[in-house]
Amino acid sequence: MKQLMLGNEAVARGLFEAGVKVVSSYPGTPSTEITEYAAKYNEIYCEWAPNEKVAAEVAFGASLRGVRSACAMKHVGLNVAADPLFTLAYTGVTGGMVMFVADDPAMHSSQNEQDSRHYAIAAKVPMIEPADSMEAKEFVKEAYRISEEYDTPVLFRMCTRIAHSQSTVELCDREEKELLPYEKNPQKYIMAPANAIRRHPFVETRTNLLKEFGERTSLNRVEMGGTEKGIICSGTCYQYVKEVFGDSVSVLKLGLVNPLPEKIIRDFAEKVDTLYVIEELDGIIETHLNTLNIPCIGKEMFSPIGEFSQASIRQAFNMEKPITVTADSEIPVRPPIMCAGCPHRGLFYVLAKNKITVLGDIGCYTLGSAPPLCALDSTLCMGASVSGIHGFNKAGGADSEKKTVCVIGDSTFMHSGMTGLVNISYNASNSTVIILDNSITGMTGHQQNPTTGYNIKGEAAAKVNLEELCHAIGISRVRVVDPYNLKECEDAILEETATEEPSVIISRRPCMLLKYVKAKPPVEVNKDKCVGCKMCMKIGCPAISIKDKKAQIDFTQCVGCDVCTQMCKLGAISRRDD
Repeated sequence: MKQLMLGNEAVARGLFEAGVKVVSSYPGTPSTEITEYAAKYNEIYCEWAPNEKVAAEVAFGASLRGVRSACAMKHVGLNVAADPLFTLAYTGVTGGMVMFVADDPAMHSSQNEQDSRHYAIAAKVPMIEPADSMEAKEFVKEAYRISEEYDTPVLFRMCTRIAHSQSTVELCDREEKELLPYEKNPQKYIMAPANAIRRHPFVETRTNLLKEFGERTSLNRVEMGGTEKGIICSGTCYQYVKEVFGDSVSVLKLGLVNPLPEKIIRDFAEKVDTLYVIEELDGIIETHLNTLNIPCIGKEMFSPIGEFSQASIRQAFNMEKPITVTADSEIPVRPPIMCAGCPHRGLFYVLAKNKITVLGDIGCYTLGSAPPLCALDSTLCMGASVSGIHGFNKAGGADSEKKTVCVIGDSTFMHSGMTGLVNISYNASNSTVIILDNSITGMTGHQQNPTTGYNIKGEAAAKVNLEELCHAIGISRVRVVDPYNLKECEDAILEETATEEPSVIISRRPCMLLKYVKAKPPVEVNKDKCVGCKMCMKIGCPAISIKDKKAQIDFTQCVGCDVCTQMCKLGAISRRDD
């Protein structure tokens, strides 16, 4: 049977067919759907872990016990999981273990544009990269075979276009794997220096064996066409090359992108007049060819920045552009913005109004940095706001402490904000941490987390009490506010930043998009009272606009949060049923 599948859905199908038993992940676009689709198979135990490091270690534990396991993350999540990855390269595996990492060229939903292939090279583990959904599914099964045959974790590189595009997948039956008997093996799995030093030669030997495997594996294939141009590529770039050139050029498509082969590349280079390397982001394949002294054209012709496309490749080769239909150029730009009724909006307005310096974090609340709120001063990585405010205040002293806060979401706080708060408590900075508790992991599409009380399947689970957790960490001043209540938020912020000890404010109201959250009747503008002062426009609510110099409310978007009614000094905005 064949089915149209997203790349991430196909990966999940591959996990099912490969007989995988345990999957642990932290949601991160563009990888999230891998675990969400895998959770639909009852044969696979799936979970959301607090962060990617934990997820990788859970997968390791399952492998150690003798089953096939996986974890999935976006590219910056691999930074978090790098610690176990590098040592996993030494220990190897029992049951096959694959780590899925989804890169995000063009940074559609990410804070940087790193190339995860560097991790495979540095950790000395194999990396596989598919070019469509069918390959994604089949390559998963091959990844587990490689993992077990070569005693190694395998990195599996996806990217936004492959993860979120659809193509046909042929479905196969699940291959059940027996639970392997557990055998104690301290020399292999206890990475104290005396054992680790003996495992390093194993890693080097394995790399050489994988290089030999790369010369014969069907993951790498040559498609001979015209010989004037030869192109080496992988992943998405293969699709672009085929769409632009068809069979008019010869292509070496690499599916095993680490370690890279030598003989197959040399043989291919000898058959073509000019050799090109087309790869998104860094010139890793090109560097390999340079090491082999094989002449090629790469990054001098193709950018190391952003996504490629059929058009960009045509442009690089000075080819005629095809006739295309474009949207009206007069269409106004629609930048991302917080939803109408977003619980973060009122709190950010209060922070901006009081000219508070705000260290931000990773989540949908990062949109608070955009006009008209312009409420954030920094965003670095998961948890950095909490650690960062401590350093900021230690450097700035009392003046800094009284006009600086940090904000972090509930899921991000569980991911890596807790340790920063421990540091604030232990090393005593008078820092105010605001936890934006919207009762879900919002940015990646409403996944559960340890504070929601539900697991990945929506079943009841242990629920972390944020107030008690903060107290246990050593914070005595913990208070909860409703972000729809501007006065309550302002009083709390001014009081806590003025105090001489660390404090936590929990801004608690569920995301307006959650199914159980019911909107209130919309508010409306009394045109006779409205003077067109545009005060209500300062919160950047998409339901509010100005027409004929008067404010107006879009009833289809307004959820009746009442934030704008509190801002209007003339009482021109009120609930329709008042």
